[in-house]
Amino acid sequence: MTTDTASDAARPQGELTVRTIAMPADTNANGDIFGGWVMSQMDQAGGIAGVERAQGRVVTVAVEGMTFLRPVRVGDVLCVYTHVVSTGRTSMRLQIEAWARRFRTQTREKVTEGVFTFVAIDDDGRPRPIPPAAPGLSP
Repeated sequence: MTTDTASDAARPQGELTVRTIAMPADTNANGDIFGGWVMSQMDQAGGIAGVERAQGRVVTVAVEGMTFLRPVRVGDVLCVYTHVVSTGRTSMRLQIEAWARRFRTQTREKVTEGVFTFVAIDDDGRPRPIPPAAPGLSP
C-alpha cells in the first residue's frame, strides 16, 4: 500500500511514464541524488510522452518553473508522471512531476515538478506540425 506524507495529500497528476531507482553513482558530495539526474529523468519522460503525442521526433526547447521540493536519496524509486497541458502548431507543453517512493518504505513524496516545452521535428531537424489529437486524448 502506498501512503503519502501529510504535506503531499495530492496524488501524482498525469500518466506514469518513467520509473527508475536512484543509484550511488548518481549522488552529489552530500550523498543526495544530483538534481540534474532527476531533471534528466523528467526530460526522458517528457520525450516519451511527446513522441507519443506528436507521433514522431521531438526536442526539448524550454523548461519552466522547475522547483526542487525534497531530495532524492540512494535506493529511492523515482516515478515520473507526464501530462500534455497544451499543444500548438509545432510545440507542446507538458506538466511533469517526479515522485520518490522512499527506500524500504511505501512512503511517496513529490520531489520536483516543472513545465517542459517540446517541439516536433522532421528528419532534417526542422519544426513540423503536430497531428490533431486522437479522440479522448490530451490536447
